Amino acid sequence: MGMKFMHLPKAKQFNITTRFYDPQKEAMKEREERIRREMGQETTSSYSAGIKGKFRNSGNRTQSKTVAEARRKSNIRLLYIVIILSILFYFLLK
Repeated sequence: MGMKFMHLPKAKQFNITTRFYDPQKEAMKEREERIRREMGQETTSSYSAGIKGKFRNSGNRTQSKTVAEARRKSNIRLLYIVIILSILFYFLLK
């Protein structure tokens, strides 16, 4: 069991497989889908490209009351703690 005083571990390698992305091809597919919808032809794909942020925004409407209640309760609890600590501090200094 030899000791290594100046041994530095090697950095771990990161390997990721790249994917090819063609913005022109995707834009063309979106235009084709839009034209098909305008002409009345239904497509089998239910994917919407504008999905960014929909989950976050949809949750705000349903949970706004519970989040507001939780904040209100937290603020009241903090106020109680400050009041109790200030009373204790007053009696300790008296």
